[in-house]
Amino acid sequence: MKRGILYRSRGKLLSLILILLICITILLLAWEKSPLVTSLLSVRDQFVTSYSEILMDSSTNRSQVISPKEHVGEDFSDAVATRETRNEQIQDFSVRPNKTSSKIIEISDLTTSSAEKKVCNYAKGKWVADSRRPLYSGFGCKRWLSGMWACRLTQRTDSFEGFRWQPENCDMPNFEGSAFLRRMKDKTLAFVGDSLGRQQFQSLVCMVSGGRESPKVQDVGREYGLVKARGAIRPDGWAYRFPTTNTTILYYWSASLCDLEPLNITDPATYFAMHLDRPAAFLRQYISRFDVLVLNTGHHWNNGKLRANRWVMYVNGMRNNDKKLAEIRNAKNFVVHSVVKWLNSQLPQHPRLKAFFRTISPRHFSNGDWNTGGNCDNTTPLSRGAEVSQDESSDPVVESAVKGTGVKILDITALSELRDEGHMSRYSIKATEGVNDCLHWCLPGIPDTWNELLFAQL
Repeated sequence: MKRGILYRSRGKLLSLILILLICITILLLAWEKSPLVTSLLSVRDQFVTSYSEILMDSSTNRSQVISPKEHVGEDFSDAVATRETRNEQIQDFSVRPNKTSSKIIEISDLTTSSAEKKVCNYAKGKWVADSRRPLYSGFGCKRWLSGMWACRLTQRTDSFEGFRWQPENCDMPNFEGSAFLRRMKDKTLAFVGDSLGRQQFQSLVCMVSGGRESPKVQDVGREYGLVKARGAIRPDGWAYRFPTTNTTILYYWSASLCDLEPLNITDPATYFAMHLDRPAAFLRQYISRFDVLVLNTGHHWNNGKLRANRWVMYVNGMRNNDKKLAEIRNAKNFVVHSVVKWLNSQLPQHPRLKAFFRTISPRHFSNGDWNTGGNCDNTTPLSRGAEVSQDESSDPVVESAVKGTGVKILDITALSELRDEGHMSRYSIKATEGVNDCLHWCLPGIPDTWNELLFAQL
């Protein structure tokens, strides 16, 4: 009897266990089909698929992996991550997998870093109205701003100052003189080039000082041999130091960027050897003292200027006999590439130096040239349009010269092309009847934007 009771108890227990197992199975099946589990499985599948794709890409196309050459020297990199890019990274990698997936994160971080460090094209964007402009007074800054370029002193009343450049998908910091000086503490910035380079130099000193006179700013031109020679109209350049941060900003006039040597030092009317394959002696002498260097050339490359300056082309220490190279356009292209090549060779010896080559500033003469009745009478801002959508530079010579080097492009051509109303035109203290200046710019004006782009890339 006891055995019968025991068998019946065991049977009930087995039945209960069987029922319990059936219930658990039903619950598991129902749970697996729930939206939460489906979503989790989907995320897992996507993550594994993404990992597979990354491995496939890294084995089949190495160009998508970060190139060490393109991503060294972060302090002065052109690479700028926009606010949108940074937010995307936080969303993608805020939850990190366990240790078994650490390699996935490592590779994913690399590809994301490559996207984040995409070089920003500051030359692509649009002009927008900005009531906070200009950055300094057109009636002030008389210590540094040449009166012939201060259009407000000529009673010009139209609105050419109230715009700023907004690059597409780039962080563009607002320019502040104090911030610039802090960034350039104990550093020297040098502009070397033609009169458009001089305009950029004057613009920057006015921007940094806010256009206000300050006796504390020191004239240190003598340290760089920038003194007015006897009988000269002006010195070959200027240099000023802001003592609060020990920041020096200088300009040296070198319209061609070539080394110029008098053929007969005793003859005041001597011709000059224009060494197409040698940079200006000033550059070679003082490059070790520069932390930022901005070069430009372009508008003096014409036969009239060569004759007026008594320049004679030389290559390899001898007078040039190559007729093809003697063509002005070819000579200019040769010099741009030659100077960039030399400058790039100097960068390893001067690791703190950041070098820029500014693209050519556009002319806007209509119906003739400066001496044949040409003019730029338009006073309506942005009548040519407000946006630059192209990726390539409008100065292919400079673009090709700096490609693959450590010299950076300061690309201002296309965005300046849209601002034909910003030139001196007939508004000059030294205006001559029938002669318009459609090459130089009113200050404050377009060169201020060039300096904002420079500041953003420092």
